[in-house]
Amino acid sequence: MRILIVDDEAPARRRLAQLVEKIEGAEVVGEAATGRAALKEVERANPDCLLLDIRMPDMDGLECARHLAQLDTPPAIIFTTAYDQFAMKAFEARAADYLLKPIRVERLERALRNAERPNAAQQAQLAGMQQDSGARRHICARVRDSLKLVPVTSIYYFRADQKYVVVRHEDGEVLIEDPLKSLEEEFSEEFIRVHRNALAARKYLDSLEKDKDGHFHLRLRECDETLEVSRRLVPEVRKLIRNG
Repeated sequence: MRILIVDDEAPARRRLAQLVEKIEGAEVVGEAATGRAALKEVERANPDCLLLDIRMPDMDGLECARHLAQLDTPPAIIFTTAYDQFAMKAFEARAADYLLKPIRVERLERALRNAERPNAAQQAQLAGMQQDSGARRHICARVRDSLKLVPVTSIYYFRADQKYVVVRHEDGEVLIEDPLKSLEEEFSEEFIRVHRNALAARKYLDSLEKDKDGHFHLRLRECDETLEVSRRLVPEVRKLIRNG
């Protein structure tokens, strides 16, 4: 079994690697100190299983697992943590197992023997962990055969376009399949609905413009595009701009 170790503490990674070395048929194929780095390592090393710490800065293990679920064949996930209050979230996330630090080699071996790559139902569960792990800090998009991470703080808007949602951000745009309604619920503190097909980032709201046909359009700071604003939503958008 090919194993990727993910933990923000180097001593914890070393200890896990030493434990894995004692288990026949298991090998460490990579390490990562953050959730972001783990996603890149998964693409490089194609591990069978992640030993994934839950509590990490920037991107925690639960969010990392949610992004990994978008892969066609994601690795099995065994969560590791020193905080037992995360146990329920780990099991609700349909992880292969959950290990509480300090980890004993016998317990790790049993978890690895039972670990299997998640099936379609488990992938769906992992991908829909919003209620368990809170709003994501990154949006993850499939770009060809890889995953691209977009920090939520860099996103100007989400706009529905047929079966996809366009995510316009500081470095361009990507397409995702998340329903606009679920994005609105998840990121209600950062984004506001301006049209039935669009959410705009509150921090980038700039001004409202009215065209010759009487339609309102929203201009966003640092963005060269405008978004059409539903007439019924104009008062709320205007109020936020004035108070901003």
